[in-house]
Amino acid sequence: MNRKLIIRLGLAAGAVFVVAYAASPLLAARSLIQAAKTGDERALERQVDFPAFRVSLKDELNARMMVEMRKDKRLGDSGLSGLGMLLAPALVGGAVDAFVTPQAIALMVQEGRAPKPEIKRPEPQEPKSENKRVRQSWGYRDLDTFAVTLTRDDQPDEQVSLLMKRRNLFGWKLAAIDLGAPE
Repeated sequence: MNRKLIIRLGLAAGAVFVVAYAASPLLAARSLIQAAKTGDERALERQVDFPAFRVSLKDELNARMMVEMRKDKRLGDSGLSGLGMLLAPALVGGAVDAFVTPQAIALMVQEGRAPKPEIKRPEPQEPKSENKRVRQSWGYRDLDTFAVTLTRDDQPDEQVSLLMKRRNLFGWKLAAIDLGAPE
């Protein structure tokens, strides 16, 4: 009798662990989205690994910039392409370091767009019209990476994926971004 009870309790504990393990990124992503929509800077500061996110964004923007420079025939013909490729990472790096703040993360989630560094820092806003609705899709990329993909109704071909990374058994933080494959 005691042995059956111990087995049942063990199975129940195992089931609870599996459910909590699988559901933890959903809860973290939901919390992140809610904090971004309400502009809760403190919650965003707790839920975002800013140094890792900045590195990821720099990598994504540099990759896109390199693709654009290679496609621009004017740069290749003038010999400026090489100079641009040397200077681009420094320019992108400085802009990203200054730009990536809780407010910028909130605005990115609200608008469903890749962040664009500007001179003044953006303030979180409500979406202006229904045709710019942001859709979300959620899913695992691997056991330790969970993606929240944002797609605008008015720009269905452009997606921004916020990548949450596992930090401990049940903890998750926004640590990377995927702007989609550069063309």
